Amino acid sequence: MASGFAQWGNDLYTGRRSYAIVAKRRGYFLVAIVLVVLSLGVIGIRMAGGGLNLGIEFRGGSEFTVSGVSDTSQQPALDAVAAVAPEEVPRVTSVGSSTVRIQTAELSNEQVEQVATELADAYGVSTGEVTSSYIGPTWGKDVSQKAVVGLVVFLLLVSLVMTVYFRNWRMALAAVIALFHDLVVTVGIYALIGWEITPATVIGLLTILAYSIYDTVVVFDKVRENTAGVLDQTRSTYAERANLAINQTLVRSINTSIVALLPVAGILFIGAFLLGAGTLRDIALALFVGMAVGAYSSVYLATPLEVALREREKPIRDHTAKVLALRAERVEAAGDDEDAALAAAGVGAGRQLQPGEHLGNKAQPRRRRPR
Repeated sequence: MASGFAQWGNDLYTGRRSYAIVAKRRGYFLVAIVLVVLSLGVIGIRMAGGGLNLGIEFRGGSEFTVSGVSDTSQQPALDAVAAVAPEEVPRVTSVGSSTVRIQTAELSNEQVEQVATELADAYGVSTGEVTSSYIGPTWGKDVSQKAVVGLVVFLLLVSLVMTVYFRNWRMALAAVIALFHDLVVTVGIYALIGWEITPATVIGLLTILAYSIYDTVVVFDKVRENTAGVLDQTRSTYAERANLAINQTLVRSINTSIVALLPVAGILFIGAFLLGAGTLRDIALALFVGMAVGAYSSVYLATPLEVALREREKPIRDHTAKVLALRAERVEAAGDDEDAALAAAGVGAGRQLQPGEHLGNKAQPRRRRPR
């Protein structure tokens, strides 16, 4: 199995095997557009129904934590809060196997003391096991503003650095669009599940942007290497050279994505669902979804989009037309000899030429045996 995977990766790198990702970019663009539209639709529905499920850090309110309970069911907490503030609908969550967290709107000091006493009686613990805190809405507003500022600054710096490093604004634009795709889809899935958006969620979103841009830069660096001097030869087009770069980095993208997702999956499914760690759950879901979506966008969205932008340039268009015309002439000159035609097209015998496939480093065509 390992040797087969290694051989597959080697074939991708040398060009003996190739997946026409750039040539089929319209299909991948359609998938990305559908995901973004669906995500925006879910977010819009949530906003129309009262907004996203913001944590207490953003909306403000009172929070109670009851420790050392033998039963973490929600009903005792609901009854305790209803006895003091009948109009209040609290949010009750279990944290681990012996702790319950209750969040309400802002309560007066007298109501806080009464709710704490009711909670202690409801769960059969001492009042010392019940802690309370208050978070003002201005703190949450300040955190939200800083998160937006941090996101904008991050995108501006990414665009500037990539433009300077690659000397190509198209790569920067493609990378930012891919980042927007990752961010919207991640928030859309988060809104669909309905989990609270906490500061840990915001940290997770900013983290996945950094991960996604790193993966995209690795692919773009290979694209730049492969396409250097592309206009000085007539064997392959810019799209084919870029497609080779994607194939050459595909194994690396798969390996790094799996290595990154495994520990995050452990935090999400073990730490969150089994141990009930709410903070871990919030950040782990954002990381897991964002890394998976970012792995997709760095391969199937960023580079194909960059190629689509480059092919709008006249020198690239003219060069592509010239390469395809010369290739057609070589195939026509080969006549009815199948192997010669394949060789003229740049493909080894026994393989079909795929649109957008890299045509260099192919196996030599087999010779026909005389009959």
